[in-house]
This record gives sequence, C-alpha cells and structure tokens, in this order.
Amino acid sequence: MFDNLPRGTICIEDIEMGMTRSIEKEITDRDIELFAEVSTDRNPVHLDEDYARDTIFEGRIAHGMLTAGLISAVIGEQLPGHGTVYMGQTLKFLAPVRPGDRVHAEVKVVDIDVAKRRVTLDCHCSVDGKKVLIGEAKVLAPSRKFD
Repeated sequence: MFDNLPRGTICIEDIEMGMTRSIEKEITDRDIELFAEVSTDRNPVHLDEDYARDTIFEGRIAHGMLTAGLISAVIGEQLPGHGTVYMGQTLKFLAPVRPGDRVHAEVKVVDIDVAKRRVTLDCHCSVDGKKVLIGEAKVLAPSRKFD
C-alpha cells in the first residue's frame, strides 16, 4: 500500500536515533553566481575577487546560506526525505567556503518524538575534515499513517 513513497524518504516510523545521511558537493563559481542571482545577495565578497582580496577572507567566499542549503538538501532528499517539513534551523558559521571547495554536509538524528512526528537533527558541513558550519534542525517527518 505504501510502496509508492518517494525514493529516499524515511518515514517517522522507521527513523532511529543516531541515523545519519550526507552529501558532498564541490562549490563552483557558477553555484555562487546562481545563488547571488536567486537570493539577490550580490555582496562583492562573493563575486569580485579584487574586492574580496582586501577583506578578512583574503579572497572570494561562497554565501553562507549556499553552504547551509546543502543541509536542506540532505534533509529534503534523504533524512527524512520527501514530504519533510522544516520547522526550524540554527546555524553557526565557523569558516569560509571558497570556490572549488568540496563540502561534506551531514545530518544525524539526535531526538525523535514519534507521536508528534518531530525529529531533531544535528547538522554540520565540513571541508577537508574541518567543520565550517554547525547547527541543529527541527523537522516534521512524513508518516505512513494518515491523520
């Protein structure tokens, strides 16, 4: 009866403490340009190498929310996956992400309230094993049961 759930979806009934999922993505100049276009955040620290060289970053960096978006991708596509509703997210940016960096985004289940379908996820992104972003997400997970 429930075999038609979207691939990658883990329903609340099947989520377990400690469960993790992740993705990796290389951040490209095109990613940064597209994010600037979509978000309308055209801060030159992201787009202008000459400008960015004279900042504390000493070069261009990706938008922090572009990096955070990779966490959203893991949550929306893998854990819990399709049908998940974001309820909240905390973020702390620890280091910049630069064009060409390969970002590893990972979420881990740290709390489950099956009755309310709520899941708390520890989230982080890292580059070369160094954490660049940490946070926590609270989501409403899909269920096989109908309300």
